[in-house]
Amino acid sequence: MGRPDVLLYVFILSSCGVAYQWGRCGDRSCPTVHISIDHQISAVTVSEFFLSVAIDASLLTKDEKYITLLGSEKLQALAKGLTPGYLRFGGTKGDFLVFDPKKESSVTEDKQWQIHHGQDRCKKQLIPPDVEEYLQSCWVVDEPLMLKEYYEPMTITRRTLDALYDFANCSGFHLIFGLNALLRKTDLTWNSSNAEELLNYCASKQYSMSWELGNEPNSFRHKAGIYIDGYQLGEDFLILRKLLQNFKIYKDSQLFGPDIGQPRRGKEYLLESFLEKGGKALDAVTWHHYYEDGRKAVLEEFLSSEVLDTLIQKARFVLKVVNETVPGKKVWLGETSSTFGGGTPHLSDTYAAGFMWLDKLGLSARLGIDVVVRQVIFGAGTYHLVDSKFRPLPDYWLSYLYKKLVGTTVLTVNISGMEKEKAKKTLRVYAHCTNRNNPDYPKGAITMFAMNLSNKTEDIKVLEPLFNKTIDQYLLLPAGKEKLLSQTVQLNGQVIKMVDDRTFPALKGKPLPPGTVLELPAFSYAFYVIKDAKAASCS
Repeated sequence: MGRPDVLLYVFILSSCGVAYQWGRCGDRSCPTVHISIDHQISAVTVSEFFLSVAIDASLLTKDEKYITLLGSEKLQALAKGLTPGYLRFGGTKGDFLVFDPKKESSVTEDKQWQIHHGQDRCKKQLIPPDVEEYLQSCWVVDEPLMLKEYYEPMTITRRTLDALYDFANCSGFHLIFGLNALLRKTDLTWNSSNAEELLNYCASKQYSMSWELGNEPNSFRHKAGIYIDGYQLGEDFLILRKLLQNFKIYKDSQLFGPDIGQPRRGKEYLLESFLEKGGKALDAVTWHHYYEDGRKAVLEEFLSSEVLDTLIQKARFVLKVVNETVPGKKVWLGETSSTFGGGTPHLSDTYAAGFMWLDKLGLSARLGIDVVVRQVIFGAGTYHLVDSKFRPLPDYWLSYLYKKLVGTTVLTVNISGMEKEKAKKTLRVYAHCTNRNNPDYPKGAITMFAMNLSNKTEDIKVLEPLFNKTIDQYLLLPAGKEKLLSQTVQLNGQVIKMVDDRTFPALKGKPLPPGTVLELPAFSYAFYVIKDAKAASCS
């Protein structure tokens, strides 16, 4: 119940040829698709923190009480499952945050602090069940306000900074904090005085952090009624870099930006002029990407190769501008998910969203994007990895397996066979060296991951010299009658769920005999680890 519009749409899709079933090709076997992997030479190498996550500043809307939820034992355990990585704190409402070193924390924060004062810092972060349940009961009422597009100044206190840092540090993330870029002097230059107060506090606590300044400056006029051009923004970043030099702990800290929104043709001037003026202050160039408007997106778009391919054009645009202005500078997807505006209800939190997410990871790495920051690990809307009850959603388990199985070295994949052109539209295949920190696999192993966007099973044959190798299959399918709209996922036929609040299930691959033709069901995705590939570029 509660999803009749989406379920009706699935029925319509089935009637229009997007058959919603897990079948084969009628009475005959499907033509085999051939996959070859060049494992002698690596195409690209990405950061060890490639898959990273975010917490949005909207969590501080109304007051700061919801930041207390970062002390949930369940949430911290789930966060640890996605490390190592960056934890970005920012977003649109980050440009309305003002640090007040004198303001007291909320009643809820104080209750948490008083209960755990004097304990180990990470244990102090953990909140009692009654506080967690109280905040979750309030969440239902306040979530619409967090998502609402209205902007007014909000304060952030010392205890909130402590909670953010402790959550990141105790989980195993490196914190990136987005400073307010809309604090301006009369001549529209950046007023750094509040940032300096915040830096003073963080330095006094010896918080090792990285920094951003502003969020989507190309929308400042829309949300704040002012226009800051690229040269001025570049000058602002130079001011921030100089300010960081005044703090021993931050003189070598990383600085990322400008976190521009969706790049559009004819709008490249802001990025170009920013990089010309302030690019030397950056450690990486950041931009944001969403496929569709969360208020309008439909299921068919989540399953469309044409929609997925729109990332290629936008990424190449940004990479071209960066390479022409600051050659060699790393490029990040500094904020991204399926659809903007908090996601699409009943889609962005389901199995169907996994096609956009897994393909974005594969395409980004192949194109040379060094880090991809997922919006959000936890927060308002439906594009979160963990919901308000701290239940991991399908994209969480997809991310967890990606971190476990996929390494930083990207390999080149080629598709051939009888239905090559058709397969290229519905079969998305990527390959990396297997994560070297995974104790289950030797050096030289290869992880291939694939998505089938068609309404029939695809038979995939891995060509020589990898054909007769041993493969572990990690096939992910939706669980339950809601199919693609399910919020539960199964691995090799078994539903994935936490053993308890702190214990992960043992997610093991299914060994396939050497030479097996891989069968990827309709509308599904999977990882395949070629254990004994002995790939030269992975050894």
